[in-house]
Amino acid sequence: MTVLKNDRFLRALLKQPVDVTPVWMMRQAGRYLPEYRASRAKAGDFMSLCKNAEFACEVTMQPLDRFPQLDAAILFSDILTIPDAMGQGLYFETGEGPRFKKVVSTLADIEALPIPDPQKDLGYVMNAVSTIRKELNGRVPLIGFSGSPWTLATYMVEGGSSKDFRKTKAMLYDTPQAMHLLLDKLAQSVTSYLNGQILAGAQAVQIFDTWGGNLSAAAYQEFSLAYMRKIVSGLIREHEGRKVPVILFTKNGGLWLESIADAGADALGLDWTCDLGEARRRVGNKVALQGNMDPTVLYANPEAIRTEVKRILASYGNGSGHVFNLGHGITPEVKPEHAGAFISAVHEFSGQYHQ
Repeated sequence: MTVLKNDRFLRALLKQPVDVTPVWMMRQAGRYLPEYRASRAKAGDFMSLCKNAEFACEVTMQPLDRFPQLDAAILFSDILTIPDAMGQGLYFETGEGPRFKKVVSTLADIEALPIPDPQKDLGYVMNAVSTIRKELNGRVPLIGFSGSPWTLATYMVEGGSSKDFRKTKAMLYDTPQAMHLLLDKLAQSVTSYLNGQILAGAQAVQIFDTWGGNLSAAAYQEFSLAYMRKIVSGLIREHEGRKVPVILFTKNGGLWLESIADAGADALGLDWTCDLGEARRRVGNKVALQGNMDPTVLYANPEAIRTEVKRILASYGNGSGHVFNLGHGITPEVKPEHAGAFISAVHEFSGQYHQ
């Protein structure tokens, strides 16, 4: 087993002491990097990048090679691999985002859905995880991930992205038993998928609940958080002699931080609409916090980026339990040098909070 040379990301998630605040970025391997665009052109399309372990490894490593101060790598994949493995037929329309050939609209459709086997049906993801882990050679920890059941369900019912989630919400209120069956199957699938990633070498996992924040407070508890809680309780929490931290990230979930903190995960991801210091006061010592700079700050000049990093660090204050990140993924038009200014500012200014 390779010794981890930089484990401050894992330590911060477990609220253990660190020398500086660790930092990584959601979508750190992506279109803002020219080297990523070159790899994607070589692979032919997005899914070919995901399904080829060498390409997935290459693009996972690109941000680390460009920004050596990053404290974690995240598996290069997509949240929609599970619905694809359930037979929904994922494809990408230029300028339109992900689409599915089949949509789920009835109880019969849901009953017919298989629960994918991580090794057989999603073996290409497990292969990518073990390839990346080998290539990292202990440099930084590797994060595995999945979409939340509610977020995956929205894509499966709508057939792709949606502005108003009309069909999904109609199903939720018209036939809640159908929606619960779909979410239950997805929770089982996500649990075995994340456990597969952990066994293949992921050292922490994150559940992306991108669309949970679009639900009412009552519906969020019943149709999103309840299923994430179920997943967390079924995850492998120790592997290779160390704890495997779990991060829950509900975009626009700031209203429900206390109940998310009670779901059993080690850390909560925050979007930029939450004040970090206020969030820390609300959750107390229960969980670590990850976030939460507005990604659009990266369009500003490096000095403005550094100022915002300082403000967020001061808002969190002294002590461990904070992983610096953006409040959502980095956007394609950001200049790589602005991302670099952000990453180096976190290490430069955070040491004083860890003395």
